Amino acid sequence: MQDTIDTLPPVVPPLPREKHYQRPVSPHMVFDWLAAGWRDLMKQPLLSIGYGITVFLISLAIVAGLLTEELDYILFPALAGFLVVGPIIAVGLYEKSRRFIAGQSVTLRDMIFVRPVAGGQIVFTGALLVGLMLLWMRTAVIIYALFFGLTPFPGLDHIIPMLIGTPTGWTMLVVGTLIGGLFAALSFAVSVFSIPMMLESRVDALTAMGTSVALVWHNLPVMLTWGVIVLALFLLCVATGFLGLVLVFPLLGHATWHVYKAFTA
Repeated sequence: MQDTIDTLPPVVPPLPREKHYQRPVSPHMVFDWLAAGWRDLMKQPLLSIGYGITVFLISLAIVAGLLTEELDYILFPALAGFLVVGPIIAVGLYEKSRRFIAGQSVTLRDMIFVRPVAGGQIVFTGALLVGLMLLWMRTAVIIYALFFGLTPFPGLDHIIPMLIGTPTGWTMLVVGTLIGGLFAALSFAVSVFSIPMMLESRVDALTAMGTSVALVWHNLPVMLTWGVIVLALFLLCVATGFLGLVLVFPLLGHATWHVYKAFTA
């Protein structure tokens, strides 16, 4: 009986040793990744721009739906949640860049009906990211209630003055930002390498996510720089009424594939 157990393969293969996670990649490489992402965007640009337009329209529809249903109190958490689920939404863009690097042709069908080598394992990671987003949105509502009580949400016209014009508002912003940052950091570490990895490798979700976290942890300077750039570009998109997503989302999607290849090639 013991011999039988000993011969069974592990559910999750052992991760590489620590030194294998450390890569000679400097923070200035982020601009090379953005340049590579732009080159991929400009190859058959209609495919990437069409992808960006779709994300833009879906984002507008979600915001309009929240406002119509008087759920504006979760609008800001929902915007932050976009950063959590963004990596799984961009999987079609990863596929386009992957095919270009491999010298293969790409069509709109290839980007929509992506067939990851890891199969359904990528769905597990996507479900985890959606769960994180929902948990963050619920947490944000609880944070608001802890600071302002069970009073009705005052509406978008009054919430900004309440947040920046009162000590309670400033305190809530600090606490909410810190907690939201933890959610964002976790989702970033879990997904930035795991989803591209499952796209081209036969690996289970837990191994891919563990490897992604390890790569981020052992290469913090460059990955923090990349995370700041992603956040800055997303805030630019929000400032343009999401119109910036038409170009920025495809750019970041393609660039993320080159981030992944820089650490795993």
